Amino acid sequence: MSLLIRLESPASPDAIRLVDELEAHLAAQYPVTSRHGYSVEKLIREGVAFFVARWEGEPVGCGGVQHYADGYGELKRMYVRPEFRGRGVARALLERLTLHAVNEGAALLRLETGVHQREAIALYTKAGFRSMGPFGQYQPDPNSVFLEKALA
Repeated sequence: MSLLIRLESPASPDAIRLVDELEAHLAAQYPVTSRHGYSVEKLIREGVAFFVARWEGEPVGCGGVQHYADGYGELKRMYVRPEFRGRGVARALLERLTLHAVNEGAALLRLETGVHQREAIALYTKAGFRSMGPFGQYQPDPNSVFLEKALA
């Protein structure tokens, strides 16, 4: 296995393609009011540290961490192409994002995901994330799941 995960601009062609694929996938499952993902422009504007995972050089996944002044990081735009799932890419990407959050001084890592993202929820639960209520700008949404993991 040759998997490389590195920090990249969300405006790179590969990152844009991955974010677009994720958005298309979510659009088929959730109403627009339940899709809270950042656009590429907002990822840049909000200073999200964005990573692209490459398998044998091919872009296969992405994810970011937004750091907040009150001590937590939030996972953003985590995605692995369907044909590369089950190969450990998501786990490795989550580990890299978690390491980045720790290095930035985050005490907690939080995320919002959709109720239909069962594989993602299982990954996060196995990694130690626990259910919580809405945080930050989020409002209660029957299509959303909110999770948190202590990093200290």
